[in-house]
Amino acid sequence: MFYAALGLLQAAGKVPGKHTGVIGLFDTEFVQKGAFPKELSRDFHRAFEMRQKSDYRVTEPATSERAAELLTRAERFVAALREHLQNSGRSAE
Repeated sequence: MFYAALGLLQAAGKVPGKHTGVIGLFDTEFVQKGAFPKELSRDFHRAFEMRQKSDYRVTEPATSERAAELLTRAERFVAALREHLQNSGRSAE
């Protein structure tokens, strides 16, 4: 999800320096302007939270069910960004 959003932002001429910058710019440049639904933003934020917890604050391991749900949401997120890039005439590769 991070790299899909980063690619989308770079195609739009935006180059954030940190993970939080990618999330923030995705929200302000695309979600708030109506290019993507807020649900995709929520999924992106949840994935980032899960990553932060897994990498830095392991108190409870992620369940396989939670990981599978996040994977489904990530696939939908990446597909939506790919479609947006293709419809805007930019490469999704």
